[in-house]
Amino acid sequence: MSKAVSAQLVKIVVPAGKATPTPPVGPALGARGVKAMDFCKEFNARTAQYTQSVPIPTLITISPDRTFTFQTRTPPVSWLIKKTLDLDKGSGESMNKPTGKKLTLKHVYEIAKIKSTDEDLGAVGLERISRSIVGTAKSLGVEVVP
Repeated sequence: MSKAVSAQLVKIVVPAGKATPTPPVGPALGARGVKAMDFCKEFNARTAQYTQSVPIPTLITISPDRTFTFQTRTPPVSWLIKKTLDLDKGSGESMNKPTGKKLTLKHVYEIAKIKSTDEDLGAVGLERISRSIVGTAKSLGVEVVP
């Protein structure tokens, strides 16, 4: 009985245009026999259109022959909300503690349109994505107003 070797998935968040073979990229790929520098060059080229340091969730698929492909996603909802409201951080340890900031439904809709470009969220619909964004805003201590 032989074991079927399958592809490995690695999920990491890397700042746009700033991938280097240091943590988190180096150890995540090096442990699986992939040259981190190859990934870094390709990732930096693909994310050049983003503002530098924007966190980009990345899904890397590593084949048994140590070749890889990767998909980039849009920045996390919490980062988009904090960027929209110019927040440094959310409410901290005490979830739902008000920060005094207000997010309008127009902002929620704009963030939902950005997130709907992700392959896995495209079929979900803007309404469900928007509800998720409202929940994330509440956990950050941000009030959502009409």
